[in-house]
Amino acid sequence: MKSLPRPLTLIAMGLLGATVLAGCSETVETPRSPIFYDRLDAAGAAVDPQTAANLITGYRTARGLSAVVPDAALNKMAADQARAMAAVDQVSHDVKGGGAFNKRLAASGFDAGIAVENVGAGYRTLAEAFSGWRDSKSHNANMLRPGVTKLGIGTAYAPNSKYKVYWSLILAKPYEPPAAMGAPLPADGSTVVSIGGAVMTK
Repeated sequence: MKSLPRPLTLIAMGLLGATVLAGCSETVETPRSPIFYDRLDAAGAAVDPQTAANLITGYRTARGLSAVVPDAALNKMAADQARAMAAVDQVSHDVKGGGAFNKRLAASGFDAGIAVENVGAGYRTLAEAFSGWRDSKSHNANMLRPGVTKLGIGTAYAPNSKYKVYWSLILAKPYEPPAAMGAPLPADGSTVVSIGGAVMTK
């Protein structure tokens, strides 16, 4: 008799063991791969902000930096930018239908003391996007920006475009006014906005 290939043999043995031990149970769940490996190059697929926050928090805290949590306003801002890039098949911080980062940030309603944005395209999974940004000096610097505590992330799928999946990641810290008169002010008191490692003030 022909033997089953090894993976199938192991599955068959597992089913037999479950039947013998449990007697009445025939359902065996197939192990699921981590959600950051889910493919996003499909209609209706979208990145999960909490999973992204967990992944980036782990990366940051291992280096002594603050954790980040999803923020609804930043998630919307990121998703809107991903859709704007997909609509024109272009990867940029400033595309038609989106606008410059500082203007989009002001319109989002999020009052930022620090804000940075990574954009990208062609990554099919969150794991691929994270790896791509980590391996880019300026994008990695944004993911490791000291002080940020909030995250927004969005994807857009455009099957007829060059890159298929478009990404925007925003990391930010809410503006905090000085605690009391006479307290030292940070730099000149202006808001810092960083795009791909370039710092602007407003």
